[in-house]
Amino acid sequence: MAASLLRLRASAEEDHIVAVVVGADRVAANGDTANKIGTYALAILARFHGVRFLVAAPRTTIDLTTPSGEYIVIEQRRGAEVTTGKGPRCDEDGNVYDDVMSEMVTIRVAAKGVEVWNPAFDVTPRDLI
Repeated sequence: MAASLLRLRASAEEDHIVAVVVGADRVAANGDTANKIGTYALAILARFHGVRFLVAAPRTTIDLTTPSGEYIVIEQRRGAEVTTGKGPRCDEDGNVYDDVMSEMVTIRVAAKGVEVWNPAFDVTPRDLI
């Protein structure tokens, strides 16, 4: 969605996007930042479309003991977060069974044994900020 919005707004005669602003969970000494997954992709999109990419973060996120983003340990989340879903029981047409509204079931949305890479954060190099 972000790519399409930036492309559409860049070609419009008015209502241009002037900046993309994100937060940061951690800022390394050289200015590389770690933030929720997808932030790096937004920085690349902003650069491609000529839109400024800014990081708004409190001083407490600056870690002068970490030289650069390559030293930031990225949390890996459980694969089940993306290979399963949870919701109420439904019939074949997707209608929720009235008699079991409170019963939540977990369903697999990927084949059993599928390997998953599920990082919680990514690192945006300072050159894109």
